[in-house]
Amino acid sequence: MELFGVPLETVYLYGLIIFGGLTFLFILFNDIFSGLELPDIFNPTLIFSFLTVFFASGFLLESLSGLNAGLCAGISLIISFTIVTLLNVFVLIPISSAEESLTFHDNDLRGRVGRVLTSIPVDGFGEVLIESISGSIAKTAASYKNEGIVSDTKVLIIEVKNGVIYVMPHQD
Repeated sequence: MELFGVPLETVYLYGLIIFGGLTFLFILFNDIFSGLELPDIFNPTLIFSFLTVFFASGFLLESLSGLNAGLCAGISLIISFTIVTLLNVFVLIPISSAEESLTFHDNDLRGRVGRVLTSIPVDGFGEVLIESISGSIAKTAASYKNEGIVSDTKVLIIEVKNGVIYVMPHQD
């Protein structure tokens, strides 16, 4: 069968190339489009994937089977809908709801041990380095007992107020 004088296999192949390329480009540059607050039904990843799978299965069915062109298109729609639904339910939704972050809350710092980078004077501020598995954090620090603490001293974080950690020298 032909569509506008072009065999359907060729139409399916061109559609596969075009929408496969658009899907690939969209996945690469997804962060640019992430600011668009579109409903989930208009998710471009799903639309491009649907059309890519539709054209791929249509091309394969048209070229490898002797089925009617309408039946090939119907089967391609079913295959595409099924695969994209599974992609959405088992891949895209779990990835979008997963949240991994290296941020921390100030309350998480209490009880941790750090090292003084900049000496903490009496009634003044210094800086403490807190090391963890995910990296190091330097925070403004003051002495909890209002005493001077020299640099390179191990300190215990007692309290956090207004982004300033209050520390005491730590004994091993």
